[in-house]
Amino acid sequence: MKIFLTGANGQLGWELQRTIPPGITLNAFGSKELDITDQNAVAQMVATLVPDLIINAAAYTAVDNAEQNSERAFLVNGHAAGHLAQAARDNGARLIHISTDFIFDGKKSSPYLPTDPANPLGVYGKSKLLGEERILAIGKACDTTIIRTAWVYSSHGHNFVKTMLRLMQQRDALSVIADQIGTPTWAHGLAQGVWAVALKGINGVHHWTDAGTASWYDFAIAIMEEARALGLLSRQPSIRPIPTSDYPLPAQRPPYSVLDKASLWQALTLNPSHWRVELRKMLTEMK
Repeated sequence: MKIFLTGANGQLGWELQRTIPPGITLNAFGSKELDITDQNAVAQMVATLVPDLIINAAAYTAVDNAEQNSERAFLVNGHAAGHLAQAARDNGARLIHISTDFIFDGKKSSPYLPTDPANPLGVYGKSKLLGEERILAIGKACDTTIIRTAWVYSSHGHNFVKTMLRLMQQRDALSVIADQIGTPTWAHGLAQGVWAVALKGINGVHHWTDAGTASWYDFAIAIMEEARALGLLSRQPSIRPIPTSDYPLPAQRPPYSVLDKASLWQALTLNPSHWRVELRKMLTEMK
């Protein structure tokens, strides 16, 4: 199977490249190798390589910066997704697109189903929703898969886990938001899920995160405890839970964005792994 991957230098793109299953020929592109906002460039590259499947792991993920750079966010997350969908359709390829929990407003009190209505709060979520809409309008349902995920981290790139480890080494006390609830997701496990979807030919809109729920405060406490147990952290700073109102940011976040993964777990016949187990694996890898 020939795979065309965008977002090669991101957390998920990096994990996809190091978890390639046997029998896969992978052509991976970062933003320097292919500007996915250039429709002609995308069309030409896909027509040249004629892949069986395009995996779009590229995204503008700077949630707060997106509020001031909305044009760029909508280009990368929205219009470029449409370019890839059109190229996939024109060349008879399937498309797997990675989306986000930020398409939801967080007003629900139970995990969001793939069929729940979207109502993004900020530019990032709105731009990702546009990408979903463009893909579903252009691609045939039998050839398109959208996987929404959340709170992604990896030993590669910039993320909450690595930021917390750095701050915990530098400071005696930290304040972390405790009233935003979601699920941390190791990009390594997400990558394995994407490959399973690719090989099984699963289509439609689905959700993938690790199992369980947490606040950012819970996540930070777990990072400290697991890192200390592994010898990655020598200090034990105090961590204080605070409300979102105490830490205002340009972009509004959904207060609750836990995703219901049942449909995809059942389709893949998987036993879900709890987020804290996956965190321990990632930190062990860092060690």
